[in-house]
Amino acid sequence: MAMTRQAAERSATERLEWLARAGYAARGLVYVMVAGLVLLGSVGGGSPDSKSALQLLLDQPFGRIWLGLVAVALIGFVLWRLMQAIANADNHPENAKGYVARAGMLVSAITYSGLAFYAVSHALQMGGGGSGDGSRSWTAWLMRQPFGPYLVGIVGLCILGAGLALIFKGIGRRYRRFLSLDAHLHPALDLACVFGLVAKGVVFLIVASFFLYAAFAVDPDQAGSTADALTWVRQLPFGAALYILLGLGLLSFGLYGFIEARYRRVQPPSLQQARQAMPI
Repeated sequence: MAMTRQAAERSATERLEWLARAGYAARGLVYVMVAGLVLLGSVGGGSPDSKSALQLLLDQPFGRIWLGLVAVALIGFVLWRLMQAIANADNHPENAKGYVARAGMLVSAITYSGLAFYAVSHALQMGGGGSGDGSRSWTAWLMRQPFGPYLVGIVGLCILGAGLALIFKGIGRRYRRFLSLDAHLHPALDLACVFGLVAKGVVFLIVASFFLYAAFAVDPDQAGSTADALTWVRQLPFGAALYILLGLGLLSFGLYGFIEARYRRVQPPSLQQARQAMPI
């Protein structure tokens, strides 16, 4: 009986590992398509964000099947993020820095849950998760709550912190400790990781500034998404060149997702470890 239980736990752990790797690959695919929308000038008039990328996938032959597979992979990614946040699968230290890192994983799980729901609903033709401007709609809802502007400001600060963390993770090569990849043997892959993380961090910083200004102005219409951030960049002096540079950076972040799918150290906790990590 004990051997059967151990075999079942080992099988569950292996399945979660494959789901996590599929999730990293799915995230990489989404950002490669976002980068394609950026570099090709928003194919079909869509905006360069993750939902538009999924809609582009849906429009391809057998699009619902492909989107369904991506949805399953994203669900696996959400489960892995929860294991990282709740069960500390990456073995972050039990200090403030470690708790902040795990909180970031929890926020990531929530974010990709929304994207996974969007993919599932469109793959099944449920009509949910519309392609409207979600950032402004839920910011408007948040603004109507008690202390709403302060809540929106906190969201902006969280996005700001995530952006800085991505930039420092890239510049400081902190991602290397999670990869079974010899950077000296694969310098091009290592450079893609750096460029992708920094570019994604810069986009986060711009989005954070939108939210912070929305909180200051008490105006949810000032909040923005990745597409808004890219549009803003395009309007700057030398904006066309910066826009293309960010597009290449998002392409690199997509490649970083594929690199993680292949080389990421994924060590899901056992069921007993997961239970022990639960607060109740």
